[in-house]
Amino acid sequence: MKSSRSLSATDQTQAILKLAEHSLRRHHLPRVERCLQELSEEQIWWRPNEASNSAGNLALHLGGNVRQWIVSGLGGAADARRRDQEFDERGPVPRAQLALNLRSAVLDACQVLRRLKTIDMARVYRIQRLRVTGLNTVLHVVEHFAFHTGQIIFITKQLAGYDLAFTNLPGSAQPKKRRANLPVL
Repeated sequence: MKSSRSLSATDQTQAILKLAEHSLRRHHLPRVERCLQELSEEQIWWRPNEASNSAGNLALHLGGNVRQWIVSGLGGAADARRRDQEFDERGPVPRAQLALNLRSAVLDACQVLRRLKTIDMARVYRIQRLRVTGLNTVLHVVEHFAFHTGQIIFITKQLAGYDLAFTNLPGSAQPKKRRANLPVL
């Protein structure tokens, strides 16, 4: 493999885009999907207080963000996002529908990422009334997805009461999966 100093701008762009796709589709999305499976339909919409969001709200929000910033912003699709509704929803949007909507948004975004070129990453776009480059957009979405994935994992561990084993290193002892007495919601 070439050293990073000898990579062309095209090679660097493609490396960034492949890493972004991997992060969204292979790393974070499966964790969110697993969390949605671990939670009951009621727990998906549980909020510790009105200032906080449920796992369901965060799943809706992630799908909306990915669609608005990558599918619409970089890919040119119509932007039909209603951001406030992502947070106002109180359920029950069924688990399967949440997971399908989020997976669909991520897969559509990955198609856009695969089409992008170096010039697209340098170009300035207007997304949410902001002027951002393609690179800013891709980095924002990956960071944003990771941040909210962590929140969903925290909610799941809080309600489930056991380790989901997402961060165990190879060769380390696997925690025993124990279902705690889950709170009645």
